[in-house]
Amino acid sequence: MKKEITIANPIYDVVFKFLMEDPEIAKLILSTIIDEEIESLDFFPQENTISIDNRSLTVYRLDFSAKIRLPDQSYKQVLIEIQKAKYSTDIMRFRRYLGEQYKKTTSVFSEIKKGKKKTITKKRAIPILTVYFLGHKLENYSIPVIKVKRQYTDGISGESLNVKEPFIESLTHDSYVIVIPELSSNKQSELEKMLTIFDQSLIISDGHLIRINESDYPEKFRPIIRRLNMASANYEIKQRMEAEDEIIEELQTLEREIEEKNEALAEKDNALAEKDNALAEKDNALAEQQKVIEELMQKLKQV
Repeated sequence: MKKEITIANPIYDVVFKFLMEDPEIAKLILSTIIDEEIESLDFFPQENTISIDNRSLTVYRLDFSAKIRLPDQSYKQVLIEIQKAKYSTDIMRFRRYLGEQYKKTTSVFSEIKKGKKKTITKKRAIPILTVYFLGHKLENYSIPVIKVKRQYTDGISGESLNVKEPFIESLTHDSYVIVIPELSSNKQSELEKMLTIFDQSLIISDGHLIRINESDYPEKFRPIIRRLNMASANYEIKQRMEAEDEIIEELQTLEREIEEKNEALAEKDNALAEKDNALAEKDNALAEQQKVIEELMQKLKQV
């Protein structure tokens, strides 16, 4: 029996943050995306406020320190940075935040190695994983999830290298890209089933709510559904979603105005360039005319 339920739309920053602030739900979502078992997860909220005409838009990126259990039952510590954007123009924000992450001197862990005579402690940079939730389509792929997994290869022989090198792990990273417009309720894999909470084809009303069938989701994902359902009834979250709509609309209006001004300036520049070309042609014609006159004068002198 299908059970329809209304949930808050997690494409909104305030809803997404509310969802991921629950440690168990964040662990479940990230474990499903990266396909690795997360033993523990620490949440570090980040926020940046942009002011527009006495209004403020708070853009969240979420950072987690995760302890991941490996198949051999050992562990690795990683930083997981989540960024979410509705527009392709946010790519520079992605780059800026990632650069800030690499600059942090606190993102280290102590690696202890016991030797025959003494114990050596080395500080290592914690590897970074990035997870991007995109509200726009990509240029070359029409698929909902892209995993960018690095491979080590011998540059001479082409042979695959299986052992991870701390130096390389500290300076490069894997990425997971969730393309929200490519999500569909015709889900197949477990990951796709979970991610349909972002399916914008299921929105109702003003876009703040999504209607889903709770029975379509495995029991393990029901806590995600219940938390988003809770968010849909939260008055403060509703207000902040409306504020986000208003500010995004103002940003779009501002972008249109800038684009129109740029087009007007471009037309003006073209007109000036055409005028300059006409003047240059006139100068060339006068120069040619002067040259002909000088040649005639020389001939008259020779007569």
